[in-house]
Amino acid sequence: MKMMNMQATALNLRTLILAGSFFLSSCAAQSMPEVRSITLQQQWALNPGDEIAGNSIAGSLGDISLYLSNGRINAPFDGEVEPSEIAQCVLYSTPEIPAYLFRLCGLKHLSYGDIKAGKPIGKGNYVSFATLRRQPDGTWIIVEPAKGVLEKSLTNE
Repeated sequence: MKMMNMQATALNLRTLILAGSFFLSSCAAQSMPEVRSITLQQQWALNPGDEIAGNSIAGSLGDISLYLSNGRINAPFDGEVEPSEIAQCVLYSTPEIPAYLFRLCGLKHLSYGDIKAGKPIGKGNYVSFATLRRQPDGTWIIVEPAKGVLEKSLTNE
């Protein structure tokens, strides 16, 4: 009887160790996706990511700042979220509107990589939202965002 208890204890210990190592390996930090760099045609003195007296600029000329009443912004279409070269910003793109790129700044708890429509890109109290259109020379310009895209981004689907 004592031998069976020792065997059961050893088996439980091995199972616990195996389960623990599986759990730890599945919770390992995923590597950060590669930062996407873009070149804007327009240049201003103050841009997102710049600092004034130790305070980070979250938006700039051409950005729309929105208070997020539901605390998140969603992907308006299936697409991809990539880190931006600008601190605290991400770039969202979608094959639905391939000539456009959306820069979102000020969010936390970001979802990088492929994302389904209606799923949260990130959470926060506010977002600075800029719409960029690709030019024939490969640069980008900031354009007025479409109200419909913003509405889809703010709905809880």
